[in-house]
Amino acid sequence: MSLPAALPAYLPEAVAYLTAAVVLVPLFIRFRLGAVLGYLAAGILIGPSLLGLVGNADEVLHFAEFGIVLLLFVIGLELQPSRLWALRRDIFGLGAAQVLLCGVALTGLMLALTGLTWQAALVVGLPLGLSSTALVMQLLNERHIAGTAFGERSFAMLLFQDLAIVPLLTIVAALSRAPNPDALPGWQTALLTVAALAFLLAIGRWVLPQVFRVIGALGAREAFVAAALLSVLGSALLMASLGLSMALGAFVAGVMLAESPYRHALETDIEPFRGLLLGLFFVAIGMSLDFTVIAQQWQLMVALVIGIMAIKTLVIAALARGFYGGWRPALKMGVLLAQGGEFGFVLFAEAERGLLISHEAAQLFGAVVTVSMALTPLLFRAASSLLERASIAGTRDGPETAAPAQGGHVVLVGAGRVGQAVSQMLRARGIAITAIDLDAELIDTTSRFGNTVYFGDGSRIDLLRTAGIEQASMLIFAMDGAWDAEATLAPIRSQWPDLPIAARAFDRMHWIALRRAGVETVVRETFDGAVTLGREALALLGTPDPIIDAIEAEYRRRDSERLDLQLLSGEMMAGADSIIRSEITFDPVALGEIPFVGADD
Repeated sequence: MSLPAALPAYLPEAVAYLTAAVVLVPLFIRFRLGAVLGYLAAGILIGPSLLGLVGNADEVLHFAEFGIVLLLFVIGLELQPSRLWALRRDIFGLGAAQVLLCGVALTGLMLALTGLTWQAALVVGLPLGLSSTALVMQLLNERHIAGTAFGERSFAMLLFQDLAIVPLLTIVAALSRAPNPDALPGWQTALLTVAALAFLLAIGRWVLPQVFRVIGALGAREAFVAAALLSVLGSALLMASLGLSMALGAFVAGVMLAESPYRHALETDIEPFRGLLLGLFFVAIGMSLDFTVIAQQWQLMVALVIGIMAIKTLVIAALARGFYGGWRPALKMGVLLAQGGEFGFVLFAEAERGLLISHEAAQLFGAVVTVSMALTPLLFRAASSLLERASIAGTRDGPETAAPAQGGHVVLVGAGRVGQAVSQMLRARGIAITAIDLDAELIDTTSRFGNTVYFGDGSRIDLLRTAGIEQASMLIFAMDGAWDAEATLAPIRSQWPDLPIAARAFDRMHWIALRRAGVETVVRETFDGAVTLGREALALLGTPDPIIDAIEAEYRRRDSERLDLQLLSGEMMAGADSIIRSEITFDPVALGEIPFVGADD
């Protein structure tokens, strides 16, 4: 069907993509098959092999690769340099061994099952030794184990695989039968890589935080989002212009911002783009599945898929078992990383351009990678279930479990005068705090005293989730002003109904609004200070201490009763007759018996 001239060509494809995702992804999640399989199925359905609603899968795939770039940036934001240094053994020990051993083993498999030359088998076997960062991290996040030791060690291998892209491209270029005369020597490429990474480290460490501080101080949220995207795409452009991994550049930029006060706001603003583009990436993978190639060489493809996934599972499991002990999590890690990776498509294309493999062979190996990616969620789920049942009740033998939490965790919104006092008292008890504030100058000043406050709007659900509210023991609002209690707290209560919340109230009416919004612990910011000032004034006027105590107790009792009446009636003038307007005479004999009524706020 021809489209009207005024109708953009991309619009029907965008509608097809969104429709397939909206229908299939929730369906696959409903049946506990995972979102990744839903996206892959959507791509197969709308792709050229079936309905043909979207034509060029390669163009979609190239665009959707930015989903991987954004994913690595977000991962970098969550991985501070100190933590990255702690993982150096996993990255350069386990990761290097995995790439080398899997690459050699799969090169042997290519020689055994195909008619490829040793050069072609090498440039195919080495890429097949890589795994899918996008798929593995999605599976880890869906099961909430990305932050465990198991998840971090799995990611360490993925990170080294990203680092290995450069030497793998160099190997393909060295073996090419149609070498590029303009290509740089390997040592120059390595030197440029180091220089580019050093440049990104410097920009991320000293320049970007200042840019975000200025934009944050101006309150220009749209500019902040644009600057976040610019930092990701700029680092990706730098690396791509040197023929390097865009994802690696984004990861380095993320790591450099991991210790800045803007990381939670950056992650929150990037997340919607990451989710959409990563979903589009999996759709494009499904679209690229060529059923013609599968039909023509299905026996070879099945043998390759089984052989590749079996070899990678065994090699990775053996390495993980040797590094950490515990065969169950090691085997589970092997299954998780057994698929081919997205960078395989890039390296297969380079091998084809270098006349090392034919176009048909590149299509076949691309189909093998796609099928292995589609099988991984099912196999990982089955392996997890079987290994869990096989484990001894109440024990876990390996690196899968997370370290036990040390103390509580409190999310504190507002880091001004009140928030700083609250945070010091909580830290004195050893309680971990994630403090959030929108005042960039305050954040900068606080950092000089050795305290970290993160930039962001603490009333946003997505930012609170990024700040770790789902693992928090308590949420405290210490913001200044009479902010809208119902609009802010209703979404939070619907998401986390059992989370304890304490709040600072600007005045009486704000106290009432907060109580009506469901907050049990509300403190008026000037109440205790005013009472203390009144006591000091009475003392300076020569009032005896017993009389001062009696006056304070009476005032607190009346104020508490008045607040209760105002809360129940909603009327500002409720309980007005309890306001002290004249002298109160106390019985000197009974002064010691007057009870002290504490304020309920």
